[in-house]
Amino acid sequence: MITMPVRTHYNNELKAIHDSLAMMCRHIEEVIEKSVKTLANRELLLVKEVMEEERLIDKIEQEIERKCLKILMMETPVASDFRNITATLKMITDLERIGDQSRDIAEITTQFKDDGYIDKLEQIMQMADIVIKMVKDGVYAFIEQDVELARSLYKTDDEVDELFLVVKKNLAENIKQDPDTAEQVILLMMIAKYLERVGDHATNIGEWAEYAITGNHPYDASRNEKIRFIDCGER
Repeated sequence: MITMPVRTHYNNELKAIHDSLAMMCRHIEEVIEKSVKTLANRELLLVKEVMEEERLIDKIEQEIERKCLKILMMETPVASDFRNITATLKMITDLERIGDQSRDIAEITTQFKDDGYIDKLEQIMQMADIVIKMVKDGVYAFIEQDVELARSLYKTDDEVDELFLVVKKNLAENIKQDPDTAEQVILLMMIAKYLERVGDHATNIGEWAEYAITGNHPYDASRNEKIRFIDCGER
């Protein structure tokens, strides 16, 4: 009986993890798109699909965790192995949180009354488009070992933050002009804030991708302080 070399077996297991991570990313894209579509088009039937998709994301997260533990139990893991597994475990936590926040957006859309929106939702839709791409880029950077793409997420997240400030300003103006819009202002602000948090989590994914590639912890070594790093228990 021919025994498969340990490194070959490891590489096969790592590829399986990457495949599952890519699948999780695709479901994240779908759940964000559906939650925002629910908002834009009042397609409330999509809310159920978002809930089902979010539960599937949780299952994929658990599957990836099991695969990571399996690799750690293999013989002679090297430093890069530990970095890859650590980064993967951190990334799927952020991806799972993104799924939760997308579910929250879908749930919020059910609270709007039948009257029209006080805002055109232009910036909110732009935020959604950008954060979806950020998530894809972060996961792709990790799988393809593209450190420049991983680092680019910092700048992209700044765009999301700027759009959030525009939304915040516009909604504040709305409530000043018509206090009766307060309920809708709060709901739209919550949605924009969730999308802003998705951008933060996507930035985290990029940071962990960089860590896996370079071995540099996602801290700014020159200042010895965190760069917008979200603790997993913070939100």
